[in-house]
This record gives sequence, structure tokens and C-alpha cells, in this order.
Amino acid sequence: MPSSLRTRRRRLTWIVVSGGVTAALAAGLALGGVSGGSASPARPVPAASSPTVQATSDEQQKSLLALARRMEGDPMALGRADAPVVLIAYEDFQCPFCGKFARETKPELLRKYVDKGVLRIEWRNFPIFGAESEQAARAAWAAGQQGRFWQFHDVAYAKERARNQGEFSSARLREMAREAGVPDLDRFEADKKSKAAGAAVGKDQEEGYVLGVSSTPAFLVNTTPILGAQPLSAFGAVIEQAAKEAG
Repeated sequence: MPSSLRTRRRRLTWIVVSGGVTAALAAGLALGGVSGGSASPARPVPAASSPTVQATSDEQQKSLLALARRMEGDPMALGRADAPVVLIAYEDFQCPFCGKFARETKPELLRKYVDKGVLRIEWRNFPIFGAESEQAARAAWAAGQQGRFWQFHDVAYAKERARNQGEFSSARLREMAREAGVPDLDRFEADKKSKAAGAAVGKDQEEGYVLGVSSTPAFLVNTTPILGAQPLSAFGAVIEQAAKEAG
């Protein structure tokens, strides 16, 4: 990734939307301290050398829009590849607020926007809470290799789970894969341990860190960043504005 893009994206300002009020938080400086909406960061992000500002220039917006992969048949995406709005989600399977988003908000986004062709959701693995987060991310990717990523996602987030206490052990991950309908569990195990899994998870993480993500969940809706498991109305306002801007 060109260093010029790294610099621009690191200066992205993350937006916390609550009750119709928008508050800007400097990426890499204050992302971890939002109560009720995001989990604590595992890795600090270096501060930019100049004040953080929200991307507004055409060049910056183009670089952010280019993050959407829009791959046909992407197992870790929902919705049309040519949807006018793409929501990129940086999430950790051990993050309680990610689970809240998955159980409460994502189904409504599917019904209201994805099913109507307005929105595409693209998942990025962003494990920040240690070994079990890393293993869960690899397992999710492996399930996706057999077309069952979202089924695995829903099983993993079906309930709140204790962090780093065996909820995402190898045995539990295999059982989740079985419950998600992954057809070949031996292939699932091999894929989970593969270099390809590590590379895929690492690519997602690096993309997030370059943007300034240091806590989860974090979302990029076209060029507008949102931090935390915000209510449906907050996502709806941003999605509808992005769709309008996309024409």
C-alpha cells in the first residue's frame, strides 16, 4: 500500500453518533475511551504529525471508497457488489459490542437496505483481544472458504461469551463450524491453520490499523466512519446520506 495513502488514512476522524449529535474523536488518540459503544484497543496507533481531520478532499474520498473490495462471490460480504453504499465492518468475535451489533442492528440493515440493493456489508477480521480472537478470526475465514462465513458469524455472536476463557478454543470453534453447517470439518481445520488464513486476517488488520482503527466495532460507510455499536437510526442516517451522494 502506498505510503501516501497510509498517511492520509491514518488521519481519518472516527465519528460517534448518539442521539443525533455527532462527536469527532481523533483516530489513534481517543478511540478506546467510548463508553457503551466500543471495546478497548489492543494496539496503540501512532498519532499523525498534524491535527486529525475528517476526509473531505476528492483525493481522500477516492482512497476511502477504494477500500471496498466489491468482489462478486466474496464469502465475507452481503449484498450486491454494485450497491451504491458499502459498509465495511472491522470486528472481533470476542467484542461484546460487535455481538450487540450482530444481533440487533445487522438484521435490520439487511432488511431495510441490503435486501433492497442499497447497501453492501463487507466484513474485516480485526482481532484485538488475544489468542482466542485470532483463532476465531481464522476459523471464520476458514468457514468462508466453504461458503459458511455468515452462518459461522451468527453462531459465534449468538450470545455473549466470556473473553479468553475457552469460548473460542479449538474444540468450541469446531463445534461452531458444525452448527454453522460447514460441510467438511477436516478441511475447515486445515484452512484455519493455514498460512492463507493468517495472511487474510493480517491483511484485514493492517487495513484497519492504517485507517486508525484501534477499538471495535468500527465501520466505514463509503467515506464516513462510525465507531461503536450505534443504534439503527445512526446507521440509517449515514447510509441514506451516502446513497444520496452516490446518486
